[in-house]
Amino acid sequence: MSQKCDICGKGPHSGYQITRRGLAKAKGGVGKKTTGHTKRVFNVNIQKVKTCVKGVVMHMRVCAKCLRSGKIVKVA
Repeated sequence: MSQKCDICGKGPHSGYQITRRGLAKAKGGVGKKTTGHTKRVFNVNIQKVKTCVKGVVMHMRVCAKCLRSGKIVKVA
């Protein structure tokens, strides 16, 4: 199943998970040190919703941001 919003086209983004060790200076330590970088994927919060588009009821894959902003109207 595609991880892409049918309304805005938002899809997964790639980035890094950064591993750190040590105690923060604010907590009395000598500071955090980076010990590694790992590639990772930030997926989009995609919901499968039943909606009405131009009088036709259909299923769409929509991101949570589009649902909250009211770009789509859910059908019961």
